[in-house]
Amino acid sequence: MDPAAQVSYSPFDYAVHEDPYPLYARLREEAPLYRNDEIGFWALSRHADVAAAFRDHATFSNSHGVSVEPSAWGPQAHRTMSFLALDPPRHTRMRALVSKGFTPRRVKELGEGILALTRRHLEPALEKGEFDFVSDFAGLLPMDVISEMMGVPEADRTEVRRLADTVVHREEGLNDVPPAGMDAALTLVGYYQDMVAERRRRPAGDLTSALLDAEVDGDRLADTEIIAFLFLMVVAGNETTTKLLANALFWGSRNPEQAAKPLRDPARVDDWVEETLRYDTSSQMLARKVVQDVELHGRQVSAGDRMLLLVGSANRDSRVFDEADAYDLDRDTSQLVSFGGGRHFCLGANLARLEARIALTELVRCVSSFEVDEARAERVHSVNVRGFASLPVRVGVR
Repeated sequence: MDPAAQVSYSPFDYAVHEDPYPLYARLREEAPLYRNDEIGFWALSRHADVAAAFRDHATFSNSHGVSVEPSAWGPQAHRTMSFLALDPPRHTRMRALVSKGFTPRRVKELGEGILALTRRHLEPALEKGEFDFVSDFAGLLPMDVISEMMGVPEADRTEVRRLADTVVHREEGLNDVPPAGMDAALTLVGYYQDMVAERRRRPAGDLTSALLDAEVDGDRLADTEIIAFLFLMVVAGNETTTKLLANALFWGSRNPEQAAKPLRDPARVDDWVEETLRYDTSSQMLARKVVQDVELHGRQVSAGDRMLLLVGSANRDSRVFDEADAYDLDRDTSQLVSFGGGRHFCLGANLARLEARIALTELVRCVSSFEVDEARAERVHSVNVRGFASLPVRVGVR
C-alpha cells in the first residue's frame, strides 16, 4: 500500500494552518515524497530534499511562481511575483538590476529609520499595558519600513496595508485566491503604476526612484517590472516580517525560560529571531515546476508536474536539528532554510533580520515580561504564510 495514502496534506486546510507540525512529522517518516492527486502536486518534506531542490534549478523551475493556487500559478506569475517567478537568464538580469536598490549598505542605512518607526509604534502600545501585538505594532512596522523605502506617503499606508492583508487572506473551502484578494491585487498594482509614473516625472531619494535609475550594461527595468517588484515587496516582505515578529512573541510567551534569555540580555535577540525562523517560519511552503523527469524516493516525478517544498517541515527535521520540536535559543540554527537557497535565496533576508532585531531589542529593553492571551489569538489563513492576524499581549514595563 502506498504510504502516502495513509497521510493527507493540503496547504488549503484550515486545520493545517492551526498546527501543521504533527502532519509534517508524518510526511517526513511515511511519505517523504507525497502526492496529492486531487489538487495536483507532489511535496518534499525532509530537510535534505528541500535544500537540494532549492539548489537544483535544472530540475525545479520558478517559471510558474511559488504558490499552488490556480490563479497564482502559471507562465504569467512574474507579473505580480517579479523575479521570484523567473528563471535565468531573465532572473539573473532582473535580480542584478533590483539589487542596485537593495545593497547591504542601503539596508544598513535603514537602521536609524527602523528604530524611529519602532519607537513610534511601540511606545503608545506599551503605555496601554495590554494591546494587540499585531494590529498595534507588528502589522504596522514592516509596512511602514517598506513604504518609507518605496516612497509611499504616510496618508496612504493604512490602505496599502489593508490591501496587502486582503491579497494573502484565504477563505475556508476555497482552493484559490478569493475574489476580494483578486480585487485588492489589482488595486495595489494600479496604485504602484501611478507611483512609478509620478517618480518618472519627479524622482525622489527612495527605492522606487533607485529602481528607475538602476542600470547594468545599459539595461534598465521597464515600468511593469518595477511595479511587479513593488507588489512582491509589499506582499512577501511585509507579510513575512509581521508574522516573524508575532511568532517570536507567541513562542517566547509559551516558553518563558527561553524568553528570559533575551529579556535578561538583549544581545540574545539574534538567537530569538533565528530560532523563531527555524521553529515556526513565516514562509511555510514554496512551489516549483518540475522541468525534467526526476526519480525521488523510488518514484518517478514527470516534467510538467508541480512540487511543493515544505520549508516549515524541513526546519523541524530531526535528522538535522536535535530535539527539533523544542524551542531552544541555544541551538545551532545555521542549517535553517527559511529564506530558501541557491540563486533564489531571499533578497530581503538581511532587511527582515534587521527589522526583527531592532524591533525585538527595543521590546526587551522596555519590558520585563510579556504574556500572550492564547485564547483570543487569531491565526492568518494563507497557503504560503503562517502567523497571526491578532495576538493580544499583556506586558510588564520596566
